[in-house]
Amino acid sequence: MSGHDGHRRGPAEIHFPDHHVDDGLPDPGTLDDTGWLQDNVVLTTVGIDVGSATSHLMFAKLHLQRLARELSSRFVVVEREVLHRSPILLTPYRDDATIDVEALGAFIHRAYAEAGLAREAIDTGAVILTGVALERANAAAVAGLFAEEGGRFVCASAGHGLEALLAAHGSGSVAASAASGETVLNVDIGGGTSKLALAIGGDVAAVSAVAVGARLITFDARGLVARVERAGAAHAQAAGAVARPGEPLSREARARIADRMVDALVAASHGRDLGAPLQLLPPLPRERIDRVTFSGGVAEHVAGRTDVDHGDLGRELAAALRRRAGELPAPMSSAAEGIRATVVGASQFSVQLSGNTIHVSDERLLPLRNLPVVSVALEAGAPVAGAVADAAARGLARADLAAGASAAYALRWRGEPRHRELRAIADGLARIPRGLGPLVVALEGDLAATLGRILVEECGMPSVIAIDGLELRDLDYVDIGKVIRPAGVVPVVVKSLVFGKT
Repeated sequence: MSGHDGHRRGPAEIHFPDHHVDDGLPDPGTLDDTGWLQDNVVLTTVGIDVGSATSHLMFAKLHLQRLARELSSRFVVVEREVLHRSPILLTPYRDDATIDVEALGAFIHRAYAEAGLAREAIDTGAVILTGVALERANAAAVAGLFAEEGGRFVCASAGHGLEALLAAHGSGSVAASAASGETVLNVDIGGGTSKLALAIGGDVAAVSAVAVGARLITFDARGLVARVERAGAAHAQAAGAVARPGEPLSREARARIADRMVDALVAASHGRDLGAPLQLLPPLPRERIDRVTFSGGVAEHVAGRTDVDHGDLGRELAAALRRRAGELPAPMSSAAEGIRATVVGASQFSVQLSGNTIHVSDERLLPLRNLPVVSVALEAGAPVAGAVADAAARGLARADLAAGASAAYALRWRGEPRHRELRAIADGLARIPRGLGPLVVALEGDLAATLGRILVEECGMPSVIAIDGLELRDLDYVDIGKVIRPAGVVPVVVKSLVFGKT
């Protein structure tokens, strides 16, 4: 960010109390037990979240352990240790409203140094560009900061749907829904957008997003309006106020604008459609909700963990939410993670290694790297081809993937493996729009060889890779290696987002 004197000022860093650091994982460099090393893997990971309002990093160490399963084995995460959480940076912007890549890069370099970690010490991780930051003209340049990392980072951007998933998991709300059996609505309020995720029984059933955020209107040190996003102007107009750069905006006007934003959040939490330009994803379905949790930067104000004025509407928005909590569809409670919810997910990946019965129509298709997993959950009973195709389309939308994008479709179905049922599933999978790559299907049950043959021989699919014995979910990424002879299996690396328990 440049000052008026032409010299660069360092971006502001925000420090929040941190009481979540675990310890106790072994250092693989100190272990001499060869047998232990064969059955255990320790990985160092990093998550980097560049958002509309704030940016931060988290470094973690994951301990994975081998689980023997028939003729193959897989590794699962048995313990995690947070190594370092960076300070929270107000995402730096230049005078032309683009992200200050130089200042951001310096902050990231400093975070690595403070963590005592060299870049080559990182095994895997994710770079997440979210909200308004993703829309900036130089977002590609921001992602380019990490080009030297090669293929180790699995994500370079996150649209509204994926960010809603990340925040719901990283906040602990999904785990809370699994533990309590409640339906939990997580509302992640950031600088430019608010993401809503409905968690039912440990799964995210639906996501939505609206243009509500603390930094849609920002202020300089003199209290004058510094920047107004398009949605910020719409909220101001609805509140009967005018927000123009370089002009003052009274406290009373700020409160009215925040109140209009809460109008939008309350409506969205009840599944109502806000219309353009505020409705960014389709509204949530009308479901009975037991609890509403909040994450994101504004959650720090809502929970009373900070009262610092960051030159935005964060404090006013939090005050309005607390005052109108009774209008939400359920009682409000604090999430396990607030502002760090997204980065908690981005930093922690589990790696599961397995070789299972597969169907590969052409071995030259392998290896495949970093395929996002799209969960396709089917109703109990006889599957219908149209329902399979619709479930796949919904999964693509949740992950912000376009039709035809390369993906691994994780089929969840508990029916009888009769030919009629498998043919209906195959017909539905064959309807999924595809690009140049193969159709990749992953199953839990031992059905891959049979389903793969039906797809190729009966449905005329030109290229199919079917894998079974895997438990995959949204937010996983898979690497599939070459076929290993004579066993006729493939190594599969599943990079799963790991989230702490509430």
